[in-house]
Amino acid sequence: MPPFDVPKPHTAETYLDYLVHKGLKERYGEIDENLENRVRYELGIINKMGFAPYFLIVWDFINESHKENVPVGPGRGSAAGSLVAYALGITALDPIKHNLLFERFLNPERISMPDVDIDFCIEGRGKIIDYVNKKYGEDHVCQIITFGSLAAKNAFKSVARVYNVPFADANKWSSLIPSGPGVTLKDALVDGMELKTLYDTNPTVKKIVDMALPIEGLKQNIGTHAAGVIISHLPLNEIVPVQLSKENSVITEFAMSDIEKLGLLKMDFLGLKNLTTIRNTLDLIKQKKGITFDINKIPLDDSKTFELLTRGETDGVFQLESGGMKKLVRDLKPSVFEDLGALVALFRPGPLDSGMVDDFVARKHGRQEIKYPHPCLEPILKDTYGTIVYQEQIMQIAQAMAGYTLGQADILRRAMGKKKHDVMEKQKAIFVEGAKNNNIDEKIANDLFDTMAKFAAYCFNRSHSAAYAFVAYQTAYLKAHYPVEYMCALLSSVKNDQDKTQAYIAEAQKYGIKILPPDINLSSADFTPDGNNIRFGLGSVKGVGQAVIDIIEKERENDGLFTSVADFASRLDSKCVNRKTLESLFKTGAFNELEPNRKKLIENIDNIITFSQNETKSRETGQVSLFASLNPTANNEKSNTFTIEKLQLIDVGEDYPDSVIQNFEKEFLGFYITSHPLKSILDKLPFLTTHNIVELQNMPNDKSVTICGLVIGCRQIPTKKDPTKFLKMGSIEDLTSKVDFVAFNKTLLEYGSFIESGQKIILSGKISRRDEQNLQIVVDSVKPVENSNLIKLKLKAELSYEQLVELKDFLAQYKGQDPLIFVVNDISIVTASCFWLQATNQLISEIKSLYGNIIDVEMTSLDE
Repeated sequence: MPPFDVPKPHTAETYLDYLVHKGLKERYGEIDENLENRVRYELGIINKMGFAPYFLIVWDFINESHKENVPVGPGRGSAAGSLVAYALGITALDPIKHNLLFERFLNPERISMPDVDIDFCIEGRGKIIDYVNKKYGEDHVCQIITFGSLAAKNAFKSVARVYNVPFADANKWSSLIPSGPGVTLKDALVDGMELKTLYDTNPTVKKIVDMALPIEGLKQNIGTHAAGVIISHLPLNEIVPVQLSKENSVITEFAMSDIEKLGLLKMDFLGLKNLTTIRNTLDLIKQKKGITFDINKIPLDDSKTFELLTRGETDGVFQLESGGMKKLVRDLKPSVFEDLGALVALFRPGPLDSGMVDDFVARKHGRQEIKYPHPCLEPILKDTYGTIVYQEQIMQIAQAMAGYTLGQADILRRAMGKKKHDVMEKQKAIFVEGAKNNNIDEKIANDLFDTMAKFAAYCFNRSHSAAYAFVAYQTAYLKAHYPVEYMCALLSSVKNDQDKTQAYIAEAQKYGIKILPPDINLSSADFTPDGNNIRFGLGSVKGVGQAVIDIIEKERENDGLFTSVADFASRLDSKCVNRKTLESLFKTGAFNELEPNRKKLIENIDNIITFSQNETKSRETGQVSLFASLNPTANNEKSNTFTIEKLQLIDVGEDYPDSVIQNFEKEFLGFYITSHPLKSILDKLPFLTTHNIVELQNMPNDKSVTICGLVIGCRQIPTKKDPTKFLKMGSIEDLTSKVDFVAFNKTLLEYGSFIESGQKIILSGKISRRDEQNLQIVVDSVKPVENSNLIKLKLKAELSYEQLVELKDFLAQYKGQDPLIFVVNDISIVTASCFWLQATNQLISEIKSLYGNIIDVEMTSLDE
């Protein structure tokens, strides 16, 4: 560990003491006896272990982060349990208030290096690493190498390439190797698997596999660890081999595990995008509303925030936005901050599969009785409704029941978590004896120990849960109170991810926020608030680079907004704003306020470019316009009245039709902004579908759904087993999101002609999940929106049972794919697709003839 320079006459220990007490006064005001005792206890352990310099090193670069306005997370891992870390500003969550344990971080009974992992704003992380480099010397600081191994599929393909096997064959055979982490070639050579059959029957496949097996798992490439940074007391090349990375930074040639064995100081500097989103939101709130506040000091009992959470509106909320988590949030209906920590801890495969999550939810809502094995456990388990959720609770139970110190309890907790049965047997005897000494029944003690051992496998670090719950709460608070600013920052953070951008645009629209097209005078690089709406950023326009955006913003700042297309063309250097850039801006409507006819701009683009080039040339040769030279006050480049009048835009008649403009926006923005191909049937979608596409993430496997959308990226390929049969794969999107689909041969024979790119269709099928995030729809049936009808039967009188049966039997003769709706007392009732009809004029006539006295019938085209 490197030494830390402290001001004289301080030692590392006395300077740490000074900083901690200074921080305590800033955090709490008056330092009471409990605070003093806790901090003295922590400092005693830290100093005894010789870790004072470590805390000063961390304090120093965190302090630098605050000076440089680089947001730092409120904590990560067990360090959030330290009052010393909180006083130093290393963490931002009060460990006393949130019942967090120091011993989970540093155990006085077992000396090991502290592990403080830090989340930084992703845009500022590099700045802090640079600071550490300069402070301790570039030869004392470096990052850690990582090795990429040759996985099963790549090993197979690499050998096939050496043997000159055709790419199509190699690709087809390698696809028989299961996907997923840790999958090996041996996993694909089990009897009954297709690759095993080929291995036994095809000499080429056997030759490839036999050669691939010994090279599988070999190191293939190197990279840089996402977080790990080493700070050394000696020049690193005296301790560990180093080299330059692809990014030209120094990295070790030893991997993480070997670095730790050498005893080098390793810290994790992680980049967390959500911290950047929070900072950008706060900046927008300050710019647009003149409001400033400390996000770490917001009230933790805000009703508006908990209302948003209770509704499950957690898209864009840190840690809480996956489909499964949203369902859990809606089920739990969090009402206090502690519930959020539990959500973070519980939403993992172990707790979910064990049933403890269901118990937790049922107990919170009074559907299941909360029981405590012993009265002394109520203070420990009350916040989690009698359920053992956290590792720290196991430690506290051992302390309360059996007289363990928290250091001893941490050793017990580790043994339980790692299922060290020999250690657990010894610990069980100690636990039961300690409980008996506290007058607790032996059976209760035995049963409780077994319960603790069971839950230890699922329990999570409370300090980490609380710290990440705090970030989740902060993002929910901003979304609840400042939705426009928050959604702007959120959209900017995912502008290179079309799927997430589309989902967040749909989420913003749920809040009544309109997404406005880019504007040459109003747009910045990122998404920005425009009143109560959001303006698309120029940085999200395909073909418009950051250098051009910087020039546009600087020109607006120096000489004001652009007053016309000619004004824009005359003020910007034609070498920077080229044809590609202009075309992108014109097609996306960025000039709509100056010239609303996009066709006019596109068809005059040569004139505009020539004009801009002439203006640029005039400036470079020192020429000025005639009017500018006659006007003594006109001494800047904006005074070009004469030249502006020379740009004549040829009239081209009406603008492009909506469909062309929609395609422009889709191509250059990735989204439909001013209109959408489904807009004409927007009011009918609730009658046609069971779900919006964005809602499918919450659906279980094999769930039957009906959606309506636009087919994109469709392709037909032969099946692996029978090349004479085909399947179609593609995506379908609505206004909320998009989803993949697959239609197999049997479905294609009946509906294949409808499944083409650009077609608006009603698609019915079943959810097929590959994992939590990746799903597709296996298509059962398809109906084109074009030439389809919607039938409404409005009941004018109450029908008897006999009349209903008669009507049902009559309609069954006309089964088809046109949606049927009953309207009763002005309430629309959408029927299941099995009751849909084949809408014909004959059907309408017969309904009017037979049931006209009790039913009004209406047939409307879906695509009107």
